[in-house]
Amino acid sequence: MLYLQLFISFFKIGLFGFGGGLAILSLIEMEVEANGWMSQQEFVDIVAVSQVTPGPIGINCATYVGYTVGGIWGSILSTSAIVLPSLIIMLSICKAYFWLQKRFKENPYFEQTLRMLRFTVIGLVASAALILIKPTTFIDSTSWIIFALVAFFTILPNFIKKKEESRLSTFNSKLSTLLSHPILLIVLAGIAGYLIYS
Repeated sequence: MLYLQLFISFFKIGLFGFGGGLAILSLIEMEVEANGWMSQQEFVDIVAVSQVTPGPIGINCATYVGYTVGGIWGSILSTSAIVLPSLIIMLSICKAYFWLQKRFKENPYFEQTLRMLRFTVIGLVASAALILIKPTTFIDSTSWIIFALVAFFTILPNFIKKKEESRLSTFNSKLSTLLSHPILLIVLAGIAGYLIYS
């Protein structure tokens, strides 16, 4: 019965938890309190551990709550349950997309819709970046330079791909792809920040 409760609770959280990990935490807290699985202090400790471990905070929190309540199987079940709705929705969207793409490949309206969606994605990413631009994160001109360099190397492969049509060497293409790798950019920006500000 406990495992079924865990599955249903975290499936609901995964299905209705819009807004990312921090928004999901309040839903997890409500389920934890409703089922009496742990005290408020234990939940706060779990949230703290979830924040310092790699991965999405909502999934980490679900894993820790599941483990605290039901051991290994509880953690596996709660983690699977919170991810399952997103997996089902994304697989359905992908299947529908590929079906539509095959059926309406030459349709100009379909192509125009996809083109508009690309601009929407750019807007969403840009808004996420703008949220991070605050006086506490950009404290001087050096932090702006680091930001500009990371932004430049992020969009560099798009320009290289366009120039490839004019027989640009594949070495330049591979180099730009390597330099724009997100993990490499995060590590290099972190090292630069540490060396400059420590």
